[in-house]
Amino acid sequence: MDMAKPLILRTVLIAACLALAAAQGSPGTATFYGGPDGSGTMGGACGYGNLYDAGYGVLNAALSQTLFNDGASCGQCYTITCDTSRPGGQYCKPGTSITVSATNLCPANYALPGGGWCGPGRPHFDMSQPAWENIGVYQAGIIPVVYQQVKCSRGGGVRFSIAGCNYFLLVNIQNLGGSGTVGAAWVKGDSTGWIQMSRNWGANWQALAGLVGQGLSFAVSSTGGQYIQFLNVAPAWWQFGETYTTYQNFYY
Repeated sequence: MDMAKPLILRTVLIAACLALAAAQGSPGTATFYGGPDGSGTMGGACGYGNLYDAGYGVLNAALSQTLFNDGASCGQCYTITCDTSRPGGQYCKPGTSITVSATNLCPANYALPGGGWCGPGRPHFDMSQPAWENIGVYQAGIIPVVYQQVKCSRGGGVRFSIAGCNYFLLVNIQNLGGSGTVGAAWVKGDSTGWIQMSRNWGANWQALAGLVGQGLSFAVSSTGGQYIQFLNVAPAWWQFGETYTTYQNFYY
């Protein structure tokens, strides 16, 4: 009898199981906040403000430090499934998943051991209550989950919300499809070339330039690698505090 064959078969089966587990996602945990209507999730560390106006709605989540990545994950989409195979799985709603957008940070609570559920090294989603209740039983409070980053599907085009002052432009870039996140951004006035922007905080990108009185165009590269120029987004009479909607969006 060839003793190598059972060993090879076991090795193949183990590899297949590991590949299947990876395809199904990564383990984490989830809680909820913001009330039954999700109103308490508005605003947050990505700077989106009213999440309905910004294109994200109530199916959102605050990410732990490990996932938030200093704001680079703002706008990403995750499909989350309650994990019935782990402790706490009895509080799952079996066979259900929900896709949420990352719109906030769940900060560590260092009054608790290890910073609590959102402490360093812990992949955790503090979801809006309406999103969470798609997959978990309210009384549980916290459930084990499996999560996977997925492509975002958005309604309408990318939005640019403009703040700052005369020589400082701060732009919140919202409602990205595809990867959901900005990899790089540029702004152009009627009388300038393309000026590269840098991330300030959350989904806010800045440019140290005096562009008041000029029409504005933007260029954005998604973290998925797609590059789009959004020409003539704001007229020369744009004002700080206004948001401008485009008709273009990302696919990856």
